[in-house]
Formats: sequence, C-alpha cells, structure tokens
Amino acid sequence: MRREDVPPLLVQAADRLPEPDLADAAWAAGLKVQRRRRRIAVVSVIVVFVVLLIVSISIEVGSRGNADITPPNRPPTPRDYLAPAGKIAGIDFWVAPPPGSERLLDRLETPLGDRLELPSKVHPLAKHKLDRVAAVVLVKNGDVYEPLLLGRDSSWSQAAVQLVPVDGGSPLSSGAVSPDGRVVAFPQPGKLVTVDASTAEISQYPLPAGDFRSVSWVEDAERILVSGPGVAYRVLVGEGGDGEPPLVRIEGSDDPDAVTSPFRIETGYLMRYLVTGQWTEEGPLTLPVRTWVGQTFSSGSGVARLFVAEKLPEVPTMRSQPQGVAAVSTLSMRPSRLLILGEPFAGSAQTPPGAGDTSYVREPGCCAVLGWYDQQNVLVQVRGWVLAWDLDSGQVRRVTELAVGELALGPGLRP
Repeated sequence: MRREDVPPLLVQAADRLPEPDLADAAWAAGLKVQRRRRRIAVVSVIVVFVVLLIVSISIEVGSRGNADITPPNRPPTPRDYLAPAGKIAGIDFWVAPPPGSERLLDRLETPLGDRLELPSKVHPLAKHKLDRVAAVVLVKNGDVYEPLLLGRDSSWSQAAVQLVPVDGGSPLSSGAVSPDGRVVAFPQPGKLVTVDASTAEISQYPLPAGDFRSVSWVEDAERILVSGPGVAYRVLVGEGGDGEPPLVRIEGSDDPDAVTSPFRIETGYLMRYLVTGQWTEEGPLTLPVRTWVGQTFSSGSGVARLFVAEKLPEVPTMRSQPQGVAAVSTLSMRPSRLLILGEPFAGSAQTPPGAGDTSYVREPGCCAVLGWYDQQNVLVQVRGWVLAWDLDSGQVRRVTELAVGELALGPGLRP
C-alpha cells in the first residue's frame, strides 16, 4: 500500500463511527462545577459562623467569667441596693435616715470636706483664680456681703465685690454657679452682678426696678434667668446671637425660685423652658404637694425639687410635716423616684446612745435640693448637713456637715 492510499481509508473509517453529543457532555460538566461551588460556599458559611461563635464566647467568658448574659438595656442592680418602701402616686419612694443620724452615714468625698466652715485662710481672687467653682458662701461684713469661692482643689478665694441684701436677706441663690463652673451670679437691686472665677472679672448688668431674689443659668452658660415675685428676665452675659437684646422679659411666677432652666417643676406639671421665654408642659405630676421649696435642678436624665405635703398616708408622721424630694425622670426608660425625709427617733428627744446627734424635727422650709453630684446622685440640704441620694441604689450618704449659712454648689464638686 502506498502512502497516498492511507488518507482515503481513514476518511471511510471515520464515516462509520457515531458522532459524539458535545452538548450533553458540556451540560454534565457544568453541573459538576455548580455542585462543587455550592458545597464550597455552604462549608465556608458554616466555618465563618463557628469561628464567630467561638470568638463571642471567648470574649464573654474572658470579661465576665461564668456570669449570666444580661440584656444591655437592663442595668445591673447595685450591690448596696435598697428596696423602695412603697409607692406614692404610682412612684417608688424611699425613706431617708432620721434626723440626728446623718453623722453615721457613709460619706461621699468632695472638696467640701467632712465639715464646711468659713476658712481661716483666703486668697484674693485676683491672685488665686479658680478654674471651676465647687461652692459659694457669703460672709456678712456690716451691712454688706462678701462672696467666698471654693475651688475644686479645696482652696478658697474672695471676690473683690460687696453685695447688699435682697428682700432683707442674703443675695446668694442656690442656682448661682454657671454650668461650666466659671461664673457666679448674684441678684442685686436694679442689676445683676457676676464674678468670673477664672479671670477675677466682675461685671454688672442693669435690670429694671424690682425685687429680684433668684437666678438660674441657661444651659449654654451665656444667659441667666433672674426673677422676683411675678416677674422674670433673661439676661445676656455672653456673646449671644446677632442682634440679640441684652435683656428680655419672660414669663414669671409668683414663686421666684420656680423660674429655672431647662425645666421647672410646679404643682401638677413638669415644664420645659423655651427660647421664647415661655414654658411648655412636658407631662402631668400627680404628687400630693402643698408647696414646692427651692429651685428645680436638672441633670441629663431628670429633674429634682423638694416639696412639702399635707399628709402622706403611705408614710404616717407624728411630729413632722411630710417633706420629700421628687426626682422626676425626663427619659421614658428611667423611672421617677421619691425620697421622703424621715421622722425623728420615736420616744425621746435624744437619739439612742451611740446612734448619732441629737434628734430634731425637720420643719417645712428647712431643706432644699442644691443640685446634682452626677447623673444619679441628688444633693439635698437638710438642717446642718448636705446629703447625697443615689437614685440607682436608694442609699443616702452624707456629703458634709454645715457650719455656714446659705450655700450654692457648682460642678467643681466633682473630680
């Protein structure tokens, strides 16, 4: 056979062979690839899930050991938690330790020290400026008052200004210290006087004639609400906005202490201050209040003010008029709370041996809220003491024994 005879023979042989179905082969191969990729994806998801589960368990065990998992919106119960004594108007209440037992309470450390009294050593404010004021007291010198400022380092400075009485009494208002702790304000006849503790600068702002007794700072620390019976003004002490007038008359109250910002508590309502100088109702209050005492002080989550009640069936009293601190929540997630000031020890004018100081009756008007130490501790002045009420635990601690008269507290109280 010759070489040229081979190609025709191969063509004849190929014609007798069946033609392959390439489409079926390609389809089968594609299904195999698809199944393989699907298995790989499923296995990858399972591996990632297992790794994340192991990591989360490791973090939880490492940070809390074998503790049960608690939802993040449920704060842990403090170790010293004290259960409430009951409810008044649907609000949980606690009963404060009886008068005379304050010295036995645990103490909250502050620049006020264990006993707040007039200092023996005072620096001129011009030579010893303060970056943040912790407290303000007044010293009476003849017919005038001179302000002493306590810094957060427990040092005292005296401002070079003399203040006259207002309505026959001290010109120190419990809301005198600005939110940033730098400036202190005093109502005076026909004017408002401010002392900048960080610069020793003293400023005066004219007011219309009137009996002004109370000051309360707006949160921006650039404006002050100054009020008397039935009349109130907003005074601009900072830069303010373009064209803002330095003095604006706002809605007043028969109770000068009621004019506070950003909230005020009055009988039946919690009210919010508006930039227009008006107040809007935030919600009703159904507490059995006869009168409110002192100013309303606000924190980031609540407001507090002291009230006197006619009678409280839930807390029977034999010798004293019922008084209480209302800590009203401004957040729906936090409940409001009440602290009822306790009765003296029964049966004797003296406390039991070794149980503290001489017992006494807390008369209406003896006490008032002085502010907030932090978001959960309300500061309350009672006769002879400043106390701190912890809203989370219900416990009451002593802050300082008082050997001074009127007192205003500032943010320098906190570390």
